[in-house]
Amino acid sequence: MPRASANSSAERPPRPDPRALLTWYDRRRRDLPWRAGPGERADPYAVWLSEIMLQQTTVEAVKPYFAAFLARWPSVAALAAAPLDEVMKAWAGLGYYARARNLHACAQQVAVEHRGIFPRDESDLLALPGVGLYTAAAVAAIAFDAPCVAVDGNVERVVARLFAVDKPAREAKRELREKAQTLLPPARAGDFTQALMDLGATVCTPRGPRCDLCPFAPACEAARRGETERFPVKTPKPEKPLRRGAAFVLTSDGAALLRTRPARGLLGGMSEFPSTPFRVDFDPSRAQAHAPVAARWRALPGEVEHVFTHFSLRLTIFAATLPAPPPHIENGRWTPLSRLCDEGLPTLMRKVAVRAGLIVE
Repeated sequence: MPRASANSSAERPPRPDPRALLTWYDRRRRDLPWRAGPGERADPYAVWLSEIMLQQTTVEAVKPYFAAFLARWPSVAALAAAPLDEVMKAWAGLGYYARARNLHACAQQVAVEHRGIFPRDESDLLALPGVGLYTAAAVAAIAFDAPCVAVDGNVERVVARLFAVDKPAREAKRELREKAQTLLPPARAGDFTQALMDLGATVCTPRGPRCDLCPFAPACEAARRGETERFPVKTPKPEKPLRRGAAFVLTSDGAALLRTRPARGLLGGMSEFPSTPFRVDFDPSRAQAHAPVAARWRALPGEVEHVFTHFSLRLTIFAATLPAPPPHIENGRWTPLSRLCDEGLPTLMRKVAVRAGLIVE
């Protein structure tokens, strides 16, 4: 009689039981401001708003923004009717500002084309601005209990460990989505999706996962091998290039000169102090060629440092004061220093304001 191989079915863990995860979720679910309570129906607007905000951002960072948006614009129709610049100001500090523009465009499309009612199907949701595969699945499952699983980074990690998917997560995204879909129970799709998210966020963490608390532990191939921290398989991250630039802080008569960046591109549509392009080959000796006006510019000591997704940045700050504001500066506007915080400066420009002494942290 042949010996059973190391990969025989007798040695494989059992299939994951979605009922075990749902039982765990009913006891351990996180209390989040956008999440409906047990037995309550989720608000599609709140689900969509939170999911857009949570992209590339932490739960704790999102909570105050979500509360502020919901208080100011309690419905998708209210958000659609808001001026874009007000939405951008309210978004300032959350980063990835294309999300805010898409958020506003999506609200307008839902208000006009769908009469203020979010579509229920993934395919219809995917047609909305700023809605990708993950967000469409999240809204469909959580808001409408559609039979799909939203796969974010936390869920990818859970599934990669469950099935010991031995390829980098970037290459395995489709496989991970397909495997996640096989776990779906016949009912409570929305709770199941949120349960997977919570499991990844609180138990199946990147480092030091608490397998002793995991309802999927008996079925986890990575845990059986004792290799949980090897999954998901990681690829080395390339070192971020360093770019440099300069920003110009011009004050006059109790006001500071600001301008609005182009709608497309980095920090699109946001307020800023006039600045140079951000370049790897930036030449500080030529920075003042980009100054908004001729003035007695002085370089402030040190640099402002900031990290974007694809590069790191160091800014030299030049400051100057004029006895009276010039009558016209192209694309410029004067903002009273007392109202500078109301401008919704992105984090980088807030750092500039702090370095220049216009805002006290």
